[in-house]
Amino acid sequence: MPELVGFVADAFAARIREQEEQWLSPLAVRSYETRGRLRPEEDCLVRTPFQRDRDRIIHSKPFRRLKGKTQVFIDPAGDHYRTRMTHTLETTGIARVVARALRLNEDLVEAIGLGHDTGHTPFGHAGEEALDAALHERFGGRFRHNEQSLRIAERLNLTYEVRDGILTHTGAREPETLEGKIVRIVDRVAYINHDIDDAIRYGLLEEDDLPHEELDVLGDTGSARIDRLVHDLIETSEREGDIVQSEEVGAAMLSLRSFMFERVYLGPETRREHERARDAIRRIFDLLADRGDPPDAITEFIAGMTDRFALAYAQRI
Repeated sequence: MPELVGFVADAFAARIREQEEQWLSPLAVRSYETRGRLRPEEDCLVRTPFQRDRDRIIHSKPFRRLKGKTQVFIDPAGDHYRTRMTHTLETTGIARVVARALRLNEDLVEAIGLGHDTGHTPFGHAGEEALDAALHERFGGRFRHNEQSLRIAERLNLTYEVRDGILTHTGAREPETLEGKIVRIVDRVAYINHDIDDAIRYGLLEEDDLPHEELDVLGDTGSARIDRLVHDLIETSEREGDIVQSEEVGAAMLSLRSFMFERVYLGPETRREHERARDAIRRIFDLLADRGDPPDAITEFIAGMTDRFALAYAQRI
């Protein structure tokens, strides 16, 4: 029924514009007011620019490889540990809840959330640190996973607002949009809470090890903490006209994050995991650099690896 398809397509953009004017906050980014793409292209007739970005990310190889990249524990035995993929989905789901409550652009938040970690190395932050150190020592360069995620977003020709949110989800620079700020905060909310869950499952922590003062503020369980953090973020942001946490909850979350760095991320058990990761990354890096591969090609190759592929590749070396 081509005539029906034409009718729907012709009315789609106008209908979305009307809905957004009626529903979205004045502070929200409008889907058809994007600052554009690096390379001009025709709009899709039945998807907004941000919906199109979302689909491009989901169908990309870097996104699919996230299922083989772990968060804290390298290739752990067990089906329930978080991967970079599950972290991405959890972050995106929570961020959409916040965006909807604040009447911000959910499609923009979703695209940023799904794309924010596509440039991450294998082995989580240990892999990122190892690749950064190797690049700096050998070529004077640096590696940051958010910058690698931006390179992927540029190859996919995503919109300016999505690229900005992906680049600024971590680091010193703040996102330009409120939607990007949501992902920046929710990213931390998600990984701190699910890393606690994984650390307890792995045997690194007991429930009684968690700091009681922070739990009195945030809650005794992972779901309770996320619920508290989300409600606080929504209510405080609505009052302030910006994406912010209350002082009490924000301080408790930062304190809990510090606890996790001391006991889990940089603890003795994960330190052995980090050494294993650094050894694998360095062996691969040195092989490629010694044979004359340019630093950009080495970065692309290593950053795109899954944990298992990197371990197998290093073992073959």
